[in-house]
Amino acid sequence: MSETAKPSHANPQVKGDKSHGGEFGYVGIDAILEQMRRKAMKQGFELNLMVVGQSGLGKSTLMNTLFKSKVSRKSVKPDPEERIPKTIDIKSISHDIEEKGVRMKLTVIDTPGFGDQINNENCWLPIMKFINDQYEAYLQEEINIDRKKRIPDSRVHCCIYFIPPTGHCLRPLDVEFMRRLSKVVNIVPVIAKADTLTLEERDFFKQTIREELRANGIDVYPQKEFDEDAEDRLINDKIREAIPFAVVGSDQEYQVNGKRILGRKTKWGTIEVENIAHSTAKLDLTHMQNIKDITSNIHYETYRVRRLNESNGHFSIQPSDHAAVPPKANGQHEEQPAVLQANGVPPQLEVLSHEL
Repeated sequence: MSETAKPSHANPQVKGDKSHGGEFGYVGIDAILEQMRRKAMKQGFELNLMVVGQSGLGKSTLMNTLFKSKVSRKSVKPDPEERIPKTIDIKSISHDIEEKGVRMKLTVIDTPGFGDQINNENCWLPIMKFINDQYEAYLQEEINIDRKKRIPDSRVHCCIYFIPPTGHCLRPLDVEFMRRLSKVVNIVPVIAKADTLTLEERDFFKQTIREELRANGIDVYPQKEFDEDAEDRLINDKIREAIPFAVVGSDQEYQVNGKRILGRKTKWGTIEVENIAHSTAKLDLTHMQNIKDITSNIHYETYRVRRLNESNGHFSIQPSDHAAVPPKANGQHEEQPAVLQANGVPPQLEVLSHEL
């Protein structure tokens, strides 16, 4: 007969104490969070940003300002006969950035030539095609039988659209681009070189842009229908009040009150690009993970649903695979119509996506 176990009088292990049992000494919710944090730190993060706007609005400078690195190359001044590109030439530059132990692969996608022509009709088509091509590449990797453990993510997570600081209203090109592209990607409109406007002009311009966005049914980030709870709604409402962001970019450092800051120096003073009172550039990237989630769960899902719905007729599906589909009186399985329901989901998507 085994002896009765004596009660242990050892001191209970203190939360976070790893002296007994190493990393497995404590079990709790915060331990799960720590495991998730370590895994995320080990894998790193990916962020793909597209910048769109006509030449001379400071797109490259703003990207370098946001990440405090030379992540975007300034355009080299071309020959006079080649000053204006005949077509939009989409270029991608990737960088590995590490800050405080966090690694991130940043890809900046530039669109030189956009809006620089006399006739800019359909100039958004190459950009939309590029975005959809990235969705298609991700989808093809996803439906492979032997797919990769971690699919490379080249999807465009955010499109920062640069609006010229005219102080009046949006151009027809601005309205048409954002109206079409907001359906496939997160659009973040910014007023470029906002230091060229007075505070009154800037506030009036921002209010005018917000009214034009509403009047034209343009839904920019953060979209209201994606507010999951009251806390999200409160945070997103503050961002909506700041949209379009008034940004000032600079890669020059100056000494202000004994501190080194990035800014632009004028004879009236120094504009601090990281000071929210001067520029809201830093607000562009305060919700990077949320932007990625909307890209994956909304924009990519919309594309995937449409592509799978279009491909329904190309898949050979055995009757046994569709036990959930009720048969007709003659024993044949009833075909589902290849149309979207009211909630935007095709009738066969659930079964088909699991089979893929």
